[in-house]
Amino acid sequence: MGRIIVAQFITLDGVVEDPDGSDGTSFGGWAFRHGRHSVAGDKFAYGPILQTGVFLFGRNTWQHFSALWPGRDDPFAQALNAADKAVATRSGVDLGRWQNSRVVTDDVYEWARKTAAERDIAIIGSGSLVDLFRDAGAVDEYRLLIFPSATGAGRRLFPDGSRLDVISTDQVGPGVLLIGTPAS
Repeated sequence: MGRIIVAQFITLDGVVEDPDGSDGTSFGGWAFRHGRHSVAGDKFAYGPILQTGVFLFGRNTWQHFSALWPGRDDPFAQALNAADKAVATRSGVDLGRWQNSRVVTDDVYEWARKTAAERDIAIIGSGSLVDLFRDAGAVDEYRLLIFPSATGAGRRLFPDGSRLDVISTDQVGPGVLLIGTPAS
């Protein structure tokens, strides 16, 4: 049985919006202010998910990642580029931009439910997808890379509050990787 995993860069005050500054917000770039090393490599401890799982993106996040990752050649980039990827979109995308990508045009929730019966699904970024799965109570695990920054503004992962049961925590560069499940 697979899991639906949400992986997010997040601030101390719960903001997940614009970690790299590419959205142009006044508070954006908060993750990169800690140096490129702070976001490089397998910071979310995907490990075997890179070979056996599916990475699910919304259209905007997929387009952003498909412009960044194919040109990189470090070991993590090679693994992510080779991984199975799906993009939820009703509009067209050029799948040739990023190898091993496919489009999910049907109900993404139903697609994920069926796929997760056999494989892990990791949702990276993709705020509207995260909201959909979180609000449906369908997230099995959160992998949150918490940066020692607070923005005071921006979209929060848990706008109405939440509680997680902690599975593990590890210092990863300047941040802390918290792996948790929705509180039971």
